[in-house]
Amino acid sequence: MSTHEAQDTTLHYDDHGPVDGLPVLLVHGHPFNRSLWAPQARELAANGYRVLTPDLRGYGDSPLPADAPATLLSVFADDLAALLNHVGLPGAVVGGVSMGGQIAMEFHRRHPHRVRGLVLSDTSAPAETDEGKAFRNALADRLLAEGMAGYADEVIDKMLAPYNVTAQPALAEAVLTMMRTTDPRGAAAALRGRAQRPDYRQTLPDVTAPTLILVGTDDVYTPVPAAEELHRLIPHATLTVVADAGHLPGAEQPALFNAALLDFLATVDA
Repeated sequence: MSTHEAQDTTLHYDDHGPVDGLPVLLVHGHPFNRSLWAPQARELAANGYRVLTPDLRGYGDSPLPADAPATLLSVFADDLAALLNHVGLPGAVVGGVSMGGQIAMEFHRRHPHRVRGLVLSDTSAPAETDEGKAFRNALADRLLAEGMAGYADEVIDKMLAPYNVTAQPALAEAVLTMMRTTDPRGAAAALRGRAQRPDYRQTLPDVTAPTLILVGTDDVYTPVPAAEELHRLIPHATLTVVADAGHLPGAEQPALFNAALLDFLATVDA
């Protein structure tokens, strides 16, 4: 694990694979940490890619500044740009799952010249609805008051497809542990910031970098139609629907996910 002083916090990150490999920056979702990408980091590094997996501020080992009631997606995106500066990379393939996918879209909005490719997994482009804003802010209040454990138990069979909770108990426990050990302050700040996100449908048609869109067949948070909308919006994008998976197909079906990712990266590398 390495660290980097980014803006007003310290980012903890892992740097896998050869330093001269095509760089791939992978961004976890809420409420997880960089270990979510372990199956991808191992496989990509073994195939010669350089893989950066940071803990976002307020998640994992990266602390949240004391005076941060809300973390905008633009702050996360600029943290990632600072991390690339720190390791001496002008750009990277930038990928994310769920909130991480929205951060990847925000990164493209703010730093398009640094995007060598986009990987968008189980995410959506529209701005938050009024109902969604109220829900996210109420959930932030709840997490601060109650902690993460009850929420984690409630959503495990939405983060993973219910049949994978049963069939893959070790994975389910690992995902639950990530959620339960997330700092409620970090989770709440991200929820409030995410409620204020812009509508990425306005900027996605401008994407010129190669783009891979992935989605689990049984994702209930950002179902297949949300991925199909991204596919329509982004020129020349590729869509892969991952069978037998929910909201976290990279964890639930890593072999299928990694095969699609490696095929895509080979075209970027070429």
